[in-house]
Amino acid sequence: MTKRSYRTLGVVGLAFGLAAAIACTMLILRGAQGDGVDAGLVLTARLAFVFFWPCYVAGALVSLFGPVFMPLRRYARDLGLAFAAVELVHLSLVARLCWIGEAPSRSTFILFGSAAIFVAIIALLSFDFARRHVNDRVIRAIRWVGMNLIIYAFAVDFLHSPLSGGAKHIIEYLPFTTLSLAGPVLRLLAWMKTIDRILRHSPYVTGLGARRAP
Repeated sequence: MTKRSYRTLGVVGLAFGLAAAIACTMLILRGAQGDGVDAGLVLTARLAFVFFWPCYVAGALVSLFGPVFMPLRRYARDLGLAFAAVELVHLSLVARLCWIGEAPSRSTFILFGSAAIFVAIIALLSFDFARRHVNDRVIRAIRWVGMNLIIYAFAVDFLHSPLSGGAKHIIEYLPFTTLSLAGPVLRLLAWMKTIDRILRHSPYVTGLGARRAP
């Protein structure tokens, strides 16, 4: 194994271990029925977001603010796989919820189930043995659709009555809600900056401007 592989394994192992510890603690303290499972779901979802958000915005931050964020971009794959590892624990709690007869609604299953499928696909395509069999454009398209669907699913979760339920509820939800909305905005701004740079260096646009000049 390479040094990078050991680093990835360490980050993913840490994330999985932390998520598993949180889930087990909630089940022990609050019981393996509704309350304990619900608490574990809430906490593992937030832990997953902590790993996902930097991965989601890493490229945009580099584009907007320069190389100071390059270390974050270099670790984006590790963070993404760590997010996938936390999702395994989160989904096991969802399975437990179904087992005890408190399954989420159909709409919840459709949205978050679709996001979970994309998590698995994107994680698989981060490995060379899978990536070499898929066209690069297809991989980029899958990542774009999947990453934006995942951030949308997080936003739907965090926007569920974020400003109601008292100060404690607001403190728990507002930071995650803000970040879930800020992420797509940062990526949009980075995309607009890229388009502007391409247009500025386009021979057609440059020539058109020269012809219009007096």
